[in-house]
Amino acid sequence: MTKIRGFEVAKGFEDKGINLPVRSTRLAAGYDVEAAEDVIIPTFVPGQKPVLVKTGLKAYCQDDEYYMLLNRSSGPFKRGLVLANSVGIIDADYYGNESTDGHFMYAFYNFFDHDVEIKKGDVIGQVIFQKYLLVDNDHAIGERTGGIGSTGR
Repeated sequence: MTKIRGFEVAKGFEDKGINLPVRSTRLAAGYDVEAAEDVIIPTFVPGQKPVLVKTGLKAYCQDDEYYMLLNRSSGPFKRGLVLANSVGIIDADYYGNESTDGHFMYAFYNFFDHDVEIKKGDVIGQVIFQKYLLVDNDHAIGERTGGIGSTGR
């Protein structure tokens, strides 16, 4: 079978009981993603870095595709959780890279007045795959070697 797009368990999480994402309904665009472990997200304080929530997952897609890490619609309302980067854009060449194996995580801020606990197996976000277009005279030749912020170095 030719791999087109999908999910796999990332290195280091093979024995952690990670569930591959699924769509909840027949017409859902997003695949529901679970937390790989328990984590506490403290109330936001200015200057604080976001909390990275591990998924134990990596995803693959075609060269002219990417996938988006998105918050659940209930995230801000029920849990006070907002993605630090609003939408995470993951390029096809992130899959299997040498420094992270393509393990993707969600970066959250908590805007409630109390700490929020995420339990292993809680659905924390969703992934949507998309095609993208190139502009005339595009000549990108760089190669990815790492994770967050590694392009352009």
